[in-house]
Amino acid sequence: MARLTRALVVAASLLVASLMLSSCGVGAAVADARTSCVFVHKALELQARSETPGLSSGDQATLQANALSELLKGTQPAANATSSDGSWNPLETTINEAERVPLQNLVPALTRLCHVADSTSPYL
Repeated sequence: MARLTRALVVAASLLVASLMLSSCGVGAAVADARTSCVFVHKALELQARSETPGLSSGDQATLQANALSELLKGTQPAANATSSDGSWNPLETTINEAERVPLQNLVPALTRLCHVADSTSPYL
């Protein structure tokens, strides 16, 4: 009987430890996704400013370049989030697409992804 009790205690301890460790990974992934979204929000703000009527083409180009630069700063935290929890891959992929696709075309997707990351239940 004592062996059975010890075996149950060990099994329960392993279960609790694995649950705690897996929740740490998810928490870290959410934190990394939120860090990435700080850069995304800055980029989207700059992108929106670049679309202000009356700006010179030079000012628009500068704001768009700055927006892309800010967005790409979010690549590493997004990659970290994806490494911890693969469900954040859409965020990383969308950020990476900004080098091939105009940022203005990615605004809706980035907005939605960061809305999820910044929510109280950030699960994709």
